[in-house]
Amino acid sequence: MGKELATVVFSPEDRVTYRRKVRRCLDAFTRMLDQGAFSTADGMTGFEIELNLIDENARPAMRNAEVLARLGDPAFQAELGRFNIELNAPPRSIAGSGLDEYERDLLESLRRASEKADCGIVMIGMLPTLTPADLVLGNLSAGERYRLLNDELAGARGEPFALDIRGAERLRAAGDSIVPEAACTSVQFHLQVPPDRFDRFWNASQAIAGVQVAVGANSPFLYGRRLWAETRIALFQQATDTRPEELKAQGVRPRVWFGERWISSITELFEENVRFFAPILPILDDEDPLEVLRTGGVPRLAELRLHNGTVYRWNRPVCDVLDGRPHLRVENRVLPSGPTVIDLLANAAFYFGLVRELAEEEQPIWSRLSFEAARESFHAGAVGGLEATTYWPGHGRIAVAELVRSVLLPQAYAGLDRYGVDPALRDRLLGIIDERCRLGRNGASWQTEAVRRAEQRGLSRSDALHEMLLRYAELHRTNEPVHTWPV
Repeated sequence: MGKELATVVFSPEDRVTYRRKVRRCLDAFTRMLDQGAFSTADGMTGFEIELNLIDENARPAMRNAEVLARLGDPAFQAELGRFNIELNAPPRSIAGSGLDEYERDLLESLRRASEKADCGIVMIGMLPTLTPADLVLGNLSAGERYRLLNDELAGARGEPFALDIRGAERLRAAGDSIVPEAACTSVQFHLQVPPDRFDRFWNASQAIAGVQVAVGANSPFLYGRRLWAETRIALFQQATDTRPEELKAQGVRPRVWFGERWISSITELFEENVRFFAPILPILDDEDPLEVLRTGGVPRLAELRLHNGTVYRWNRPVCDVLDGRPHLRVENRVLPSGPTVIDLLANAAFYFGLVRELAEEEQPIWSRLSFEAARESFHAGAVGGLEATTYWPGHGRIAVAELVRSVLLPQAYAGLDRYGVDPALRDRLLGIIDERCRLGRNGASWQTEAVRRAEQRGLSRSDALHEMLLRYAELHRTNEPVHTWPV
């Protein structure tokens, strides 16, 4: 974006200029909204799926550069750690058989990748066989942008990153880089929405985030400890927290952020980014966005988009350009990768359908649910998974599984109908969510039970985790939903 990162050195003047450019981009963005420049289409979606590389012993394989060279497929890209890669699915509408087409394309991409790679490829929220020795600076992916991001975040922190996660067991650790964040492997769902309804879709996404993570949890182990059902949430928050204790005490916001209020416009989110978060990568673009807009063009808004990408909201606003027309998306980032492609698509159908129906309600859920209750639900869902309870208007405190089956699934069905999803496909995918909740079996509970049984047979925790991951990798290749897996 204007400079080769390999030669970039940020000066104080760069940061001042960048901050001004971000504000200039925000001015241009606001004018574009006022002028109706953004596409009003909805229902276009996209997936980003983060993957882990493992060797024959279920240890992380630090080979992503070699694997990507073997694949030669632009759909696969590097991620933060040398044991991570990412698969980007081409965007498509979910109307009709769109979700079925996703399934075929993803399975085919993963099949080709598995044939060409010299190691295993697995979708899981966290590799349970990772050790602190794996998550060190030497295992940061090649590429100056990763090194630069690490240097900027570590420099902003000014002291070691501390981990203290209390779950079924407790983990305390520290590190001098952001590489532990590479343990967090996620799936991101993208949903294009009309500009005048962005606030409704974002608010709805925030309201259901706790339920989503409870139903889809798949990250119960880190460094040999059993922690949260979705430990990835806690690790991501702590492993990139640039605030020393003094700034936390002053109420400075963390860069991994749930937010603090419902919104009435997307501009409020971008304004918060500018107001609360210092630039991390002040890379300047040559474009003058207001001048481009004045002459009838479509500005790239490079600085605004880059800054937005360094604020890690669980539901992130996205401004992008496709075929010369700008559009807006909600990027839903709360869920872990895996366990299978069909589980991932069931999670997607639940999210897309439910958020659409909630966004259409005459009396929206966020008018009856406090933001604090939504944030507490997110924490409870990450800690407890399908065993969590939450608050829902009209039902009080209620078990997540019961809430999903009795209240939210019918709304998800209705939302998918609004998008025109094929009824048989709708029933297949949402039926997986229903069975998961009925049986209390998601990726996190399967992993936990498999390790418990292995330990009962006399295996050490380390051996049990290795055995479990090898079985997980074998079962996840079947594409059978996790609730049907034998323990």
